[in-house]
Parts: sequence; C-alpha cells; structure tokens
Amino acid sequence: MRILLAEDVVDVGEAIVGRLTRIGHAVDWARTGDDGAALIADNVYDLAILDVMLPGRDGFSILRAHRADGGRTPVLVLTARSQIDDRVGAFDLGADDYLIKPFDFRELEARVRALLRRAAGPATDELVCGDVVLDRSSRSVRVGDRVVELTRRETALLEALMARPGRIQPKEALFDRVFDLDAEAGTNAIELYVARLRKKLAGARIQIRTLRGLGYQIVADVG
Repeated sequence: MRILLAEDVVDVGEAIVGRLTRIGHAVDWARTGDDGAALIADNVYDLAILDVMLPGRDGFSILRAHRADGGRTPVLVLTARSQIDDRVGAFDLGADDYLIKPFDFRELEARVRALLRRAAGPATDELVCGDVVLDRSSRSVRVGDRVVELTRRETALLEALMARPGRIQPKEALFDRVFDLDAEAGTNAIELYVARLRKKLAGARIQIRTLRGLGYQIVADVG
C-alpha cells in the first residue's frame, strides 16, 4: 500500500519509513507541512501519517484542507501533545486515529494495519482469493498449505490486487501502490512483477488477468 508520511524529525521519519518499507509499503516522506499538503493533494494514498508540529503548515492544517476538498484518505495523527482537547480536536477535523509521541513502533504498525484493514473492508488481516491467502500482519502468502516466498514488492502488488478482487486496476494505480516517489522504475515494471507473481503462484486457483489497455484484475479460478 502507498502511505504518505509528514514528519520533520529525521530520526523518527527514518525509523517509520524503514519499518513500513520492510513490511511491504511504499512510503512518500514529506519533511515540511507544505510538501505534505502538496503530496496529499496531488496523489492517491491508502493512508496518511501526519505529525502535528511541522515547518510551514501543521498537520491539522493539512488534515483540515484534505477533508474540505473531499479527501477520504485515512489519517493517523502523530503528536507530542497529550491533552484531551488536542485529541478531540484531531477527531473533529476528521482524523481516523491518534498516536502520542514517544510511541512503540509495534503499536504504530498495529494502528497502520487496522486503518488499512478498515479502509479495505475485510474484518481480519487475511485476504483470500481462491486458495491463495495473504496475511497482511506477517506478510506471508500461502497457496493451500504451501508457503510461497515473495519479495516485498511482489507481496505489495499481490495485496493491491487481492484487496479488490475482480476489479480492473490500471497499471499506473498499481505502480503507485507498490513504488514510492523516489523509485527509479517506470510503470512498465508492473508487467515484470505480474509475470513473477504468475510464475510463483503457478498451480494456484486464481488468475491474474491482463486486460490490454485497461490494466489487471485478480479472480478466483472456478474452472
């Protein structure tokens, strides 16, 4: 999934990016409020993590503007403020969750999983299509009883497809969910990763279909 992080403290930002990248997410890191506001206005994200105290525009300002523009991106607010008024204010502006600094990164990961799960709809951390099961918590994939070893980006691509079974997803949209803004690859890299997934999932009761000019879709094979 693609996540926006707006955080100006370098060591905190590096740690968050590292943790989220290792579990398969593409993260765009904005170090100022103005950059964060521009990114969330111009891109589609599965989740935004906004620090309140940022150079330029603060996190509340970014959140307020995003909701005023009709943005529905789930938002997790990070702040050193612990007063109840600050928390209530964040929720009133449209935040979906709130985490007080300093925090345990395991809790951050759990809250990220919960928000992404809530946005995608399933009630558990498992995505299922045919006999393929993807556990979003452990980042593991099984075909029946067989564990399939996938790379981080292969898992992210499979997750993006399985989160919307049957839906045709443009190559550009899939690219945005697998690669961050700093990636040097072009959108044609998705073709390579789709080919790798098909090879590693050979024999599974699913199909990853190519619809020329439209994109890709994953469906359960009922044949």
